[in-house]
Amino acid sequence: MASEWQEVRPLSEPGSQSSDAPLRRTPLYELHRARGARMVGFAGYEMPVQYPTGIIAEHLHTRTQAGLFDVSHMGQIRLHGAGAANALEALVPGDLQALMPRHMRYTLLLNEQGGILDDLMATRLPDGAGDGLMLVVNAACKEADLAHLRARLDRSVTIEPRFERALLALQGPKAATVLSRFAPGVERMPFMSAAELSVAGAPCIVTRSGYTGEDGFEISLAADHAVSVAERLLAEPEVAPIGLGARDTLRLEAGLCLYGHDIDETTTPVEAGLAWTIGKRRRAKGGFPGAAIILRQLAEEPARRRVGIRPDGRAPAREGTAIVDLAGNPIGQVTSGGFGPSIGAPVAMGYVDAAHSAEGTALALIVRDVARPARVARLPFVPTHYYRPTGASA
Repeated sequence: MASEWQEVRPLSEPGSQSSDAPLRRTPLYELHRARGARMVGFAGYEMPVQYPTGIIAEHLHTRTQAGLFDVSHMGQIRLHGAGAANALEALVPGDLQALMPRHMRYTLLLNEQGGILDDLMATRLPDGAGDGLMLVVNAACKEADLAHLRARLDRSVTIEPRFERALLALQGPKAATVLSRFAPGVERMPFMSAAELSVAGAPCIVTRSGYTGEDGFEISLAADHAVSVAERLLAEPEVAPIGLGARDTLRLEAGLCLYGHDIDETTTPVEAGLAWTIGKRRRAKGGFPGAAIILRQLAEEPARRRVGIRPDGRAPAREGTAIVDLAGNPIGQVTSGGFGPSIGAPVAMGYVDAAHSAEGTALALIVRDVARPARVARLPFVPTHYYRPTGASA
């Protein structure tokens, strides 16, 4: 089991720089090297894929304690202006006008066919000129996303790329305990809320969010404060540095999509199981790219659906693995797959014909030219532990 992860396959995202292009570095690059990280190219950056303890240990530590992730390669973009939420609604299906200040929402940039250009987090933060938004977009898509926004948003909205800022993610059941030592009161923040706080003396925008299925926070801060804040957090006994390898296994167990793999320009929110991102008002009024196609899929059955998959046995099914029915007919393809350390067994996600998408449906995966039995499984594979205090709303 452990040997499956001793040699980690390189992670990749569409839009990454070519192999001969120089890789960029985050403000924490030297910290990663000093802690023995194995560095790989990812989305145009030199990033830590794992530390000496290995992916399985990092994964399980995050599930039981607190892991610190460097996600500074992600793109941060600030939209200024009272009309920012209304303007962005022309490009996404989320109800952003109903979003209260200091709260956030997961939403999707769409093309005219209803395909997903990127998935992102939008946080509504007051600014001097009225309510604005802070967006966090995927690393490999951030330049294209910025161009997309500049070409399509109303000129009354000021677009400010903040790609120079660092972003840290503190994830796990002990995350709130740890962060509250540096920012008292942060433990009372509800899931998907934001606050402007001082953390270890550095001004930060803190959101209670993450990409692991665990409770946790994402901390946006100036690059010149990133190392000192990271070192202070890592000095706490509950915290360990976590690389991209465990980030991938954690999000897969949590049933969370990776852009360019589980979702892309050819998948719609309905096919991807992300119809919940389309607000009630948006369903009634439309007004977002691909609305006719997406609303029709909501009313009818899409041709395919993203599902969880539990292979029998120990052999993992990697991305690109063909999925067939019990008669051997092709019905889909795996988009993410590997070993689930919390489960102790392989897990996968992929798209199958809608007729085969019901939980428990038997199917087969073509692994090394052999049809191996599997079944459709409920997502997520492990329970999520997002923090929601009684009476809180987003």
